[in-house]
Amino acid sequence: MPVVEENVVIARPPQEVFDFLSKFENIAVYDSSVMSSGQVGDGPLGVGSRGKGTSKVMGRQFDWVVEISEFDPPRRMVSRSVEGKLDFTITFTLEASDGGTRVTQRIEAGSGLGGIFGKLADSMVERAQGRTVRANLDTLAEWLADHPST
Repeated sequence: MPVVEENVVIARPPQEVFDFLSKFENIAVYDSSVMSSGQVGDGPLGVGSRGKGTSKVMGRQFDWVVEISEFDPPRRMVSRSVEGKLDFTITFTLEASDGGTRVTQRIEAGSGLGGIFGKLADSMVERAQGRTVRANLDTLAEWLADHPST
């Protein structure tokens, strides 16, 4: 099972960072591969809440639906794919650090990150995804610094 894990320190309190990360519509703000994203249905977020979106990875576009399987504000949130071409789990772990919040994002791909491209693409896609996750976390930190009222 390919795994990508990266982290960043964000100059905001854990609860503020968690609140931003837990809104499905915000995924497209910081994740460069996500073209659109949003919550499925209404109501408060928690275990069982679903989000949907469209991503473009290595020139291929695909739709996905995830379901929150763990929700522990402001420390941890886990979402698992329940519809789409890729089988993946995304975990965000937050902890107070250096007057801000250390955010760790872990992506586990059950069928391989190259799944829709073939097994030979796994290592190439895994390296590229690692760079993308790192850049996305940097974008998240910059966006939250530039938008203090968010």
